[in-house]
Amino acid sequence: MKKLLTVTLSALLALSLLSGCGSSNTESTTLKVGASITPHAEILEQCKPILEEQGIELEIVEYTDYVQPNTAVEEGDLDANYFQHVNYLNWFNEDYGTHLVSACTVHYEPFGIYGGKISSLDELKDGDEIIVPNDGSNETRALLLLQQEGIITLKDGITAASNATVQDIDSYNVDVTIREMEAAQLTLSLQDVALAVINGNYALQGGLNAATDALAIEDAEGDAAQEYANVLAVKEGNEDDPAIQALVEALHSDTVRDYINNTYSGAVVPLF
Repeated sequence: MKKLLTVTLSALLALSLLSGCGSSNTESTTLKVGASITPHAEILEQCKPILEEQGIELEIVEYTDYVQPNTAVEEGDLDANYFQHVNYLNWFNEDYGTHLVSACTVHYEPFGIYGGKISSLDELKDGDEIIVPNDGSNETRALLLLQQEGIITLKDGITAASNATVQDIDSYNVDVTIREMEAAQLTLSLQDVALAVINGNYALQGGLNAATDALAIEDAEGDAAQEYANVLAVKEGNEDDPAIQALVEALHSDTVRDYINNTYSGAVVPLF
């Protein structure tokens, strides 16, 4: 009787182990990624079928600001985010004490100057108002673009890696007022000002395309594509996680490249 009981228990244990192995093979991994609505969440949607084939469920959480998706990754509420360029990521880490890194670069969105009350840069006159984003790296980018177009001159040494503000303007070639504003509000306030310098994703959300609607964009021969490459960001140490690497491969797929080129008409440029 004792021998029979031992054999029975052994058989049950074996069946239990086999059952466990079978269930682990069918379990899926959920990858939770924060993203700006346009174009980032739209691009991530193209990755879902690719990841599903590998047993990875991609959950996309949409954000309308530039702070929450980073703090959520830092705190572990998100596995990754996709909304920012690398210079903003570096600035955010320094300013907020976070530990975020790039898992890969994906695309570049040309920054543009858009007309509100005026339809040409030649119409800009003394007393006009220009609005720019108020976060460190993007304000620098906006000011560099205004300098590129001859509207202002910045102090010596200001580069894409700087955290410049209006206090770093050396001279105004047109006597305008430059007002800093939260990036998400720029398109909403465009009609009230002469010009706005707008981030690519918020321009797209507002129905604007840098390639067709902007009065000026960053010099394509400059360093902007590398300095402002949009990245998939993760908390330091998670770059080599298998699910993250699967997402990197999906983002660098022909499917995503074709989608970007066919959808955004030059307002979003793949970098792979």
